[in-house]
Amino acid sequence: MNDEQELIYDELVFKYNFNEEQKSQIELGLQENLDVTLYAKPEYAWMEMQIIRAGLLRCFDVSIYAKPEFEWQQMGEILHGLESKIDVSIYTDPKFGSQEMYEIRIGLEKGLNVSWYANPDFKWKQMKLIRWGLERELDVSWYAKPEFNHLQMNEIYQGLNKGLNVYPYVNSEFSWMEMEQIRIGLEENLDVSLYAKPGFNDWKMCQIRLCLQNNFDLSVFSIDEYSGYEIKEIRLGLEENLNVSLYSNRNFFWRQMEQIRLGLEHGIDVSPYLNPNIEWQEMERIRLELERNNE
Repeated sequence: MNDEQELIYDELVFKYNFNEEQKSQIELGLQENLDVTLYAKPEYAWMEMQIIRAGLLRCFDVSIYAKPEFEWQQMGEILHGLESKIDVSIYTDPKFGSQEMYEIRIGLEKGLNVSWYANPDFKWKQMKLIRWGLERELDVSWYAKPEFNHLQMNEIYQGLNKGLNVYPYVNSEFSWMEMEQIRIGLEENLDVSLYAKPGFNDWKMCQIRLCLQNNFDLSVFSIDEYSGYEIKEIRLGLEENLNVSLYSNRNFFWRQMEQIRLGLEHGIDVSPYLNPNIEWQEMERIRLELERNNE
């Protein structure tokens, strides 16, 4: 540094309690003939100073991001945008985290209509899925909505990417796991209307889907009234060609259904415990005894 630069350096260091990393950035800036007063401030960490200095070296208008409300990662994303000659004003907002800024910047660099997701209500994972949809020219209007979390968005995105009619599950009342079961059913050309209902959880949906896969006639059962575990017991019985009418009574709890099904599978007479008033543990004891006697 020349005498003038050393004088500026000494004045700044005397005025503020900079650490060694901050002092280094000020010294480097002076050696590069930069206006270090733009970042020689105690509110800037050395990494923020470094990014402001990098912008000055490229003759950028660093006032766009040389603001204490931005962390160094956010400053970095704005600097990258300036380097790419994109309109950084779209995301130069401290409400956007650095990861959100990244997604907007990448979209701008790819010429995408980032207005779909340049919204502080979206987190970066949601933005990424909307960006992917835009890149693949999908109709992102189906899921570019803050009420969908990124996991729900992903299920809608996956469906659109596979050319599915996602209408049956574009509903924020569905969890992502419930959406997944409906999506898989659509991929398998099943009648998902039988289980694409907000009142059904993903386990129940899964069991109905597996029944439909096997072409089981569910019309004889009031599936709305059964739990997923009860439907599972009916499905397992149907798969073994058992007389499920013996235990598809809504008065039976699924654990009781299981004991009756196991008895039928083992070829015993289940009538001694075919009673909803018998606890499943007692049913199990009777079943095991009958199986031993049947050997």
